[in-house]
Amino acid sequence: MKTLVLEPKTLIQAVYLPSTPLRRVFLTASGAALIAALAQVSLRLPFTPVPVTGQTLGVFLVGAALGSAMGFRSVFLYLLAGAMGLPVFAGGGSGVAWLLGPSGGYLLAFPLAAWLVGYLVERYSADRRPVLALLTMLVASVLVYAGGLTWLKVYLAALGQASDLQTLLKLGFYPFVAGDLLKVVLASGLLPGSWKLVKAFGRL
Repeated sequence: MKTLVLEPKTLIQAVYLPSTPLRRVFLTASGAALIAALAQVSLRLPFTPVPVTGQTLGVFLVGAALGSAMGFRSVFLYLLAGAMGLPVFAGGGSGVAWLLGPSGGYLLAFPLAAWLVGYLVERYSADRRPVLALLTMLVASVLVYAGGLTWLKVYLAALGQASDLQTLLKLGFYPFVAGDLLKVVLASGLLPGSWKLVKAFGRL
């Protein structure tokens, strides 16, 4: 009688099958640590309250590598750690105030973006071909910007400042779109390349 072997849907499944509860905890924490590390790659611009960071690259990689459920939990753990006072946000920031500040919408959209990337990877193997990976990261980026700009509008309005569309784009989109496109391209190259390495080393 032949044993049924399921094809791995994510990179972690390809490398670390079979999964165990302890291993899942370790991977979830490792994903949160990766995002925290990339958050320290940050730049403050004088004309916007939202910093430029490497967080989104981490969110996309974690979602793709861990899958939808574990990716969501990993990013949620990252936000929880920051809210509880660990210096994991941009520039070593921490506290609930970060989630309520101008960057809050982007941060709160991260778990959903990771879940979406993971879902598309699991459903369509979107991380194995550069074009599909690129489209996946672009869709996730739209989700992050939607959350970020929506909350930024609320934040600015609460301060009595202008919150029209042009102001929102000037503060929360235009300064970041070039860098985010670079991160999307980088992720869409790293993921298919990682699958090739996995196959080269005989894991598949």
